[in-house]
Amino acid sequence: MGLNRLKEVFKKYKVRNRIIAKYFNKSEETISKWVNNKRQPTIEELNLIAKLLRIDVRLLLNETSWENETSETYDEIKEKFKKDADKKAT
Repeated sequence: MGLNRLKEVFKKYKVRNRIIAKYFNKSEETISKWVNNKRQPTIEELNLIAKLLRIDVRLLLNETSWENETSETYDEIKEKFKKDADKKAT
């Protein structure tokens, strides 16, 4: 799964990579890499695309849902580092 939804959005709004490439003064290859999630546009570039299409920039990104996520949280990592630091101090 990629980070952005440009492929779906560009299809829905009939956006052509060539036009976006010219607008951003980038190669069509770069835009294709964005669309295929091989590279990511900057936040500023995503915002400009959203502005051109008059859509919420969040529609250009995949939704995040963490309800089934099992990786460590920030708080868990913080506690681990704190315990490691406490061990070294003693």
